[in-house]
Amino acid sequence: MSIQLIAIDIDGTLLSPDKTISPRVHQAIQDAKAKGVYVVLCTGRPLPGVTAYLEELNLVNDRDFVITYNGSLVQKTADGHTLAHFTLAYEDLEKVASYGDKLNIHYHAIDQEAIYVPTEDVGIYSLHEQELVGMPIRHLPLDQIPRDIEFTKMMFIDDAALLDQLLLEVPKEFASDYTLLRSQPFYLEVLNPLASKGKAVAALAEQLELTPDQVMCIGDNENDMDMIEYAGMGVAMGNAVDSVKAIADYITESDANDGVAVAIERFVL
Repeated sequence: MSIQLIAIDIDGTLLSPDKTISPRVHQAIQDAKAKGVYVVLCTGRPLPGVTAYLEELNLVNDRDFVITYNGSLVQKTADGHTLAHFTLAYEDLEKVASYGDKLNIHYHAIDQEAIYVPTEDVGIYSLHEQELVGMPIRHLPLDQIPRDIEFTKMMFIDDAALLDQLLLEVPKEFASDYTLLRSQPFYLEVLNPLASKGKAVAALAEQLELTPDQVMCIGDNENDMDMIEYAGMGVAMGNAVDSVKAIADYITESDANDGVAVAIERFVL
């Protein structure tokens, strides 16, 4: 069957290393849309960190969708209508805080409005996240964060070696209670167990009455793995980590060499 839905990761995939969309990638996406193909940005970013790219790519229309927070939130882009939202509660933040504080690892939690940082200081990676997604930081002690907030994701954010140690020390029960994703060496994301990019793409495809062999997913990092495994055409970027390349059906060019366009031109256009 022909590809009817393309799910594209943003950082390291859609964007060139300078964080722009190249003319060739832009044109390939417009050409796919002109054929009636759904083009869906699928990212770990929150919606405010995606909006400008949706507008640039003309993906804010009635038949356009976006997947954010690593699959925790699926929305229509034109009106923000929510198709699926898998949240975390204050009690989940308490669990994250207990391990972060014990091992002296920075962490934060994100809802649809802000980044909540309960640690004594605001870590450099929280500041990096703020700059990347354009959301405000609310630096509050844990007991001053409202208990009724529905968080969309939480993150341990620190040097890679510290996160490696954290993964060795957290009990199996914690790991099984959540979806844990390594989206960058310095990011370990904690999501509702029902959330992941692959599950979100599968849910959207089902609503659109599409089968996996009509779906192409393109990504570069470990948080893209289950959507690449789900898709009939799973594409790894040339700059992808080895674990992603190992499961991909096709390895395209790097983000610096229009890898997204190369894949779309070959399998869709």
